[in-house]
Amino acid sequence: MQQLLAAFGIKWDLLLAQAVNFAIVLIALWYFLYKPVLTMLEKRKVIVAKGVADAQLAGQMLAGADSEAARRVTAADNEAEGIVSAARESASAEKARLLKEAEARAVSVAKDAAARANESMERARRESESEIARLAVLAAEKILQKHHD
Repeated sequence: MQQLLAAFGIKWDLLLAQAVNFAIVLIALWYFLYKPVLTMLEKRKVIVAKGVADAQLAGQMLAGADSEAARRVTAADNEAEGIVSAARESASAEKARLLKEAEARAVSVAKDAAARANESMERARRESESEIARLAVLAAEKILQKHHD
């Protein structure tokens, strides 16, 4: 076997030294590189998991905010509908009041006009009676003058 190793130019003492050097480099790389990389990867894994959990929480909060916004919009719509309904009722009552007031004024104006018309007719009748009486007196005077003459 030594002849075979000598034929390939392999020396045991150098091979053993290289194996020890490889083991030292392997241990150094494992200690100084592999462990810190694993630690860093674990920290990133925790950060990513926290980010995913925060994103899910934010999604739930957004869904809650959407439902709260929808609830508030519905409440505002109901309140606005109530305000509009109250305004319509108030306007209807005001319209009825104004109509009654206008009807009362119309009746009052009609009564006042009728009273003025009656008063005017009565005055015209008295003036006519007075004029008729005056004309009757004049006619009687003329007749008497004709009979006296």
